[in-house]
Amino acid sequence: MVASGQPVAAAPLRVDAQRNLQHVLRAAREVFGESGYGAPMEDVARRARVGVGTVYRRFPSKDVLVKRIAEEETARLAEQARTALVQEHDAWSALASFLRTSVASGAGRLLPPQVLEAGAVADGRMPQQRQEPAEDPGGEAGHVVPAVADEGAAALLEVVGRLVERAHAAAELRADVTVADVLLVIATAAPSLPDPAQQAAASTRVLEILLDGLRPRPGA
Repeated sequence: MVASGQPVAAAPLRVDAQRNLQHVLRAAREVFGESGYGAPMEDVARRARVGVGTVYRRFPSKDVLVKRIAEEETARLAEQARTALVQEHDAWSALASFLRTSVASGAGRLLPPQVLEAGAVADGRMPQQRQEPAEDPGGEAGHVVPAVADEGAAALLEVVGRLVERAHAAAELRADVTVADVLLVIATAAPSLPDPAQQAAASTRVLEILLDGLRPRPGA
C-alpha cells in the first residue's frame, strides 16, 4: 500500500511500449521538420508505423506531443551552443561551429516560434514569423503553436548570447547582429527539400552565404 499523500511512481514502460514511444518521437521530429508543427497526428502515426490510437495513448493531445518535441529541440540547441563554447577557443569559430552543427542537425525546421519571438523581445524587436496551422480541441486544423518552457528558452538565449558577446568582443561579428539574428540564421538555413542530398547541399550553401553576411566589413 502507498501512504496517503505520497506520490505514486509511474510504472516503467514495457519494452514494446518504449519502442513505440521512440518510434513516435522520431516520426514526429521527421514529420514536423518536413511539414511544420501543423502536420496532423495521422501523419505522425503513419510515419511511425503505428495506429493513431497508439500515438494518442502516449500523447493525449497534439499540443502535448508538439510541446515535447519543441522542448527537446530547444534543449538540444542549448547543448550544441554549450559544446561550441567549450570546444572552440576562437570566438568566431565557436559561433560558426554552433551554427553549422545546428543547421546540419535540421534544428531550424523544428525551432519553436516562441524561441524566435523571445530572442526578438530580448533584442527589443519582433520579426515576422510564419504562422503554423494546427488543430482545435476537436482535432481539426486550427491554430496550435508549440509551447516551450520558459526555462528552456531562457537557457538557449543565455548561451547563444554568450557566443554573440564573445564574437562582438573579438570584433568578429557585425556590431548590429543580435541573438535573434543568430536564431533566424538557424531557421533560414534549414530548407525542407524532398531529396536528402539536395537538402544537405542547400543548407550548407545557404548557411555559408549567411555566415559571410554576419562578418564585419573592413571600414564598417
